[in-house]
Amino acid sequence: MNATTKEGLILWFNEIGIEDVPKVGGKNASLGEMYVELQEKGIAIPNGFAITADAYRLFLENAQLDEEIPRILLDLDTKDIANLRERGSRIRHAIQAAPFPVELEQAICAAYDKLQTNQTPDVAVRSSATAEDLPDASFAGQQETYLNVRGHAQLLESCRRCFASLFTDRAISYRADKHFDHQKIALSIGVQRMVRSDLSSSGVMFSIDTETGFKDAVLINASYGLGENVVQGSVSPDEFYVFKPTLKAGFRPILKKHLGSKEFKLIYDVGGSRMTKNVPVPPDDRARYAIDDDDILQLARWAILIEDHYSEKRGRFTPMDMEWAKDGNTGELFIVQARPETVQSQRTGDTLETFRLLEKGTRLVEGRSVGERIAAGTVRVIKDAHQLHLFQAGEVLVTDKTDPDWEPIMKKAAAIVTNRGGRTCHAAIVSRELGLPAVVGAANATDLLHTGMPVTVSCAEGDAGYVYDGELEFEVEQVPLGNLDRPHVKIMMNVANPDEAFRLAQIPNDGVGLARMEFIINNSIQIHPQALLEFDQLADEEAKQRIEQITSGYDDKPQYFVDMLAAGVGHIAAAFYPRDVIVRMSDFKTNEYANLLGGAPFEPREENPMIGFRGASRYYDPRYRDAFALECQAMRKVREVMGLTNVKLMIPFCRTVEEGRKVFEVMEECGLRRGENDLEVYVMCELPSNVWCAAEFAEIFDGFSIGSNDLTQLTLGVDRDSEIVAHVFDERNPAVTRAIASAIQTAKETGRKIGICGQAPSDYPDFAQFLVEQGIDSISLNPDAVLKTTVDILRLEREIRKPQAAWS
Repeated sequence: MNATTKEGLILWFNEIGIEDVPKVGGKNASLGEMYVELQEKGIAIPNGFAITADAYRLFLENAQLDEEIPRILLDLDTKDIANLRERGSRIRHAIQAAPFPVELEQAICAAYDKLQTNQTPDVAVRSSATAEDLPDASFAGQQETYLNVRGHAQLLESCRRCFASLFTDRAISYRADKHFDHQKIALSIGVQRMVRSDLSSSGVMFSIDTETGFKDAVLINASYGLGENVVQGSVSPDEFYVFKPTLKAGFRPILKKHLGSKEFKLIYDVGGSRMTKNVPVPPDDRARYAIDDDDILQLARWAILIEDHYSEKRGRFTPMDMEWAKDGNTGELFIVQARPETVQSQRTGDTLETFRLLEKGTRLVEGRSVGERIAAGTVRVIKDAHQLHLFQAGEVLVTDKTDPDWEPIMKKAAAIVTNRGGRTCHAAIVSRELGLPAVVGAANATDLLHTGMPVTVSCAEGDAGYVYDGELEFEVEQVPLGNLDRPHVKIMMNVANPDEAFRLAQIPNDGVGLARMEFIINNSIQIHPQALLEFDQLADEEAKQRIEQITSGYDDKPQYFVDMLAAGVGHIAAAFYPRDVIVRMSDFKTNEYANLLGGAPFEPREENPMIGFRGASRYYDPRYRDAFALECQAMRKVREVMGLTNVKLMIPFCRTVEEGRKVFEVMEECGLRRGENDLEVYVMCELPSNVWCAAEFAEIFDGFSIGSNDLTQLTLGVDRDSEIVAHVFDERNPAVTRAIASAIQTAKETGRKIGICGQAPSDYPDFAQFLVEQGIDSISLNPDAVLKTTVDILRLEREIRKPQAAWS
């Protein structure tokens, strides 16, 4: 790759490889690497050329700026905003006033002319610093990009401004903090054919989850128009997650689709005075996803190919940060940038840090969470750059969008809150690198939060980030994730919230013993399934209107239920793949179902819903049978479309063996057949009938999961919700332990698996010891008890010296 033109001032993408970072910077070297190595694998890269670092040095020497710039920076103080601004401004003005050397100007124009076909080409002019995208540093967004550049004059002016952008305030401050020598860093420029995404969509994607470091997911952000809006955080984009392992196997595992507001789109300023302009997105387009499922999956496949290539090239796992664009004229997808991810890839993974709120507060603002942390402080609303000098260390920065120019004050913030932006915007990237919690895309944060207001910013509650009134108490737990031995008894986890699954899966575990479907229905779907099935017949107009809003984009209302439920369960299943994830079919009681949107007309009023129309009894009853069919369709989608066959199903509150058979009949009508495609179906052992007829239940189910709460309640005749008789409720009562011992013994005799899902083993060490001695196969716990109980069980197993056979 030594061929050059004009004595090394220009290099075409097909002349560049990743080893050429010193010549053309990280961005251009990566583009050349992909252009040469990955196009044959189907990845489309727009052609272009690099103006080299040697060209930049020639430019400085020609104008004697190589001597002037060090003089200007001699007494730089990045902690003094006025000092930083004054020096940055002087350098930029000097560069923009400098003439191009004749040979450099000729080389740039000649290369540009070679891109020409039957019309003057429109190109993107992008900076590429030679120290850019190092493993422990991200220069993303620090230098400028210019889009829809046409003709020699515009191109040369854009290049001059690109050179000047090496000395933006943010770039100077960043290099000073990282101890990079300003003189040793040069700027290359990439000149690349434009993709007409102004007529379609574009965005950013990562081959790793940016929040947890989960390695098996691709995160894609998408919005309409040119991609700078997503990168800069000017819009709240759509967000998608795709699971890599089963995508490689040919499945379509889109784990999550979050609709962003996509307020504006950046388009060509045809006939105008500028190269580009922002225009509002029509409401109908905002209510739709910017790309379809085929595009999502294609981009994810490319992300895997790019990650695999760079990992092989570097000899270590290298997650990637990529920018993509879709051409509105041809419908083609393109990769326009790729660089190594610089935050999660640097974490050792030997400790899990967990932030937890210890008190409740009033939620003031909600957006997308960045950082999985909590911080408290006083609000400082900054409307524009002229107010930056007002910001004080330790305050919570609140603004419309966190402009990259503000990096010098971002590093002093306790937390960041923005009206706009998604989790791949530059503001989010910098916040992650600085270790700050950030809530982005919070819509009206600058209106609801006021300077001087004490608040708590929580990004430790899943995908949603919250700003609470007041400085709330919270704790930070450091959990070592060393080489902990695995006990013979499987230690599994109870998981309800899909948004927490990637993080929870990092805790040493043997899978999910109980995935609660109710959480997904209540929080993500919110609507009674029967109200979706009979939407046109609903009499409640207010409920119909709310359902219409929630299911925007779905003409087929029941399909909304199927897709959202599949996405939630799929998210959990992917996080723990290939370990077992046992999903309990819905176990709402009638009063809880009635509280779902549109649910009241479909639910009977019961004196005691706890032992009424719940669990298996609903599934075959005409009043719920069609709704249960939607649950079955969702589980088929998870297993057959997403390829997540680690999902096992569990039937709750199954009173009789005959009920179990009726449930299987409905499931088979829906295409879920026990034993087919390795499908296992378990039953909750939570009724005395499950215990005393365990042998008969074992004939039709693959295993049991002891529900100690209901079993204790129904064995002792205690309403577990009654505080009056609460003192009688005890899982260690001999009546309960004898029932559990009997169930375990019968399961062993019939060759069936048996576990328990409940808190009792972690609350009572003697109860855990009892279970181990009885030979239980698995214990499923709430996440905060998993490590402690694992250690306790290992000790117990050593003490009793009776290791039990693990679940196969």
